[in-house]
Amino acid sequence: MTAPNATTVLITVTGPDKPGVTSVLFAALTRHGVEVLDVEQVVIRGRLVLGVLVAADHDPEGLQEAVEQAMATVGMQVEVEIGADSAARARLGSSHVLVVLGRPVTARSFTEVARRLAALGANIDAIRRVADYPVTGLELLVSAADDSASSDAELRSAMAEVSSRIKVDIAVERAGLARRAKRLVVFDVDSTLVQGEVIEMLAAHAGFEKEVREITEAAMRGELDFTESLHRRVALLEGLPAGVLDEVAETLELMPGARTTIRTLRRLGFRCGVVSGGFTQVVQRLVDELGLDFCAANELEVRDGRLTGRVVGEVVDRPGKAAALRRFASEYGVPLAQCVAVGDGANDIDMLSAAGLGVAFNAKPALREVADAALSHPFLDAVLFLLGVTRAEVEAADAADGLRLERL
Repeated sequence: MTAPNATTVLITVTGPDKPGVTSVLFAALTRHGVEVLDVEQVVIRGRLVLGVLVAADHDPEGLQEAVEQAMATVGMQVEVEIGADSAARARLGSSHVLVVLGRPVTARSFTEVARRLAALGANIDAIRRVADYPVTGLELLVSAADDSASSDAELRSAMAEVSSRIKVDIAVERAGLARRAKRLVVFDVDSTLVQGEVIEMLAAHAGFEKEVREITEAAMRGELDFTESLHRRVALLEGLPAGVLDEVAETLELMPGARTTIRTLRRLGFRCGVVSGGFTQVVQRLVDELGLDFCAANELEVRDGRLTGRVVGEVVDRPGKAAALRRFASEYGVPLAQCVAVGDGANDIDMLSAAGLGVAFNAKPALREVADAALSHPFLDAVLFLLGVTRAEVEAADAADGLRLERL
């Protein structure tokens, strides 16, 4: 227990990173019998910054002299602040985590983020890099001035405005165990897990690609009821040979980073699956290929080897997607607060709202407005960075499994 009359001393060591620096410093601290209150160390391009906050119950000036002499023996610079403010110890920790993603993140854009946080009275407690590819990602631990619901909303609103203005993605999440407790992730398929819209690919075979695209875009913007739009689009497929479904499935291209995302999430023990307004006959191939745990999609009616232009069974529409998420979460015993949903259109609104973390991926405005986080770069593995997984950790795991790293 810290002595009531102890003096706090902040020691900051800088210089080239080398073996022995920490041991030499702590040997000097040990001789003075101080209590260690906090320690933080970072290495940036071979330069070490080591901060130690201690409580000295006697002779802090003597401690300063001893530390300065010790650091001189290993060629390091040191600053000692006697009577340093120890208020940080009283905090329960950072209230929020901000993930800033850009291609690139410029000094100007980061300055805008920092200025806005300062204007809100929020303090940046720590910063670490989570990615250098395919986007630059920085994770900020932030303490809000007033950790209340209104302050939370104000912070999210302010960061959304900054994000739009400086063209970087800024995700705001509550800090704490909940952020690291996610266990199930559900992805939309079209324009999220795969590139393009499957129904438009099918329509191209029927000669109605333009008409279907126009209906799709209206539905994704929220201007048209999804169920109505689905029936209208599927009706245009009447008469197509069922074999076209296999042809389209074979030509699907995964979103960049999709394999990495699924592979990494499965390593971490996540349950992963898809909930799609598309079609089971096409989506199932993705489920098998990626080893997904679950799937919900619509089923096209086939008679005599041809599409009838109708859907069989209950439609997986906007409410249906949320219902599917709840069903899968219940089956795997995962609370909704520990679920993540990723999608791009208005029909994903209910699903993202139901999940503990809703991620709008290159999404229409209607979805971005309700999502917890919005990603605007076409790399699905950016979802990992929102969950606190770093690019270095992904690459290390891949290397351990013998997978060769390819950076395009």
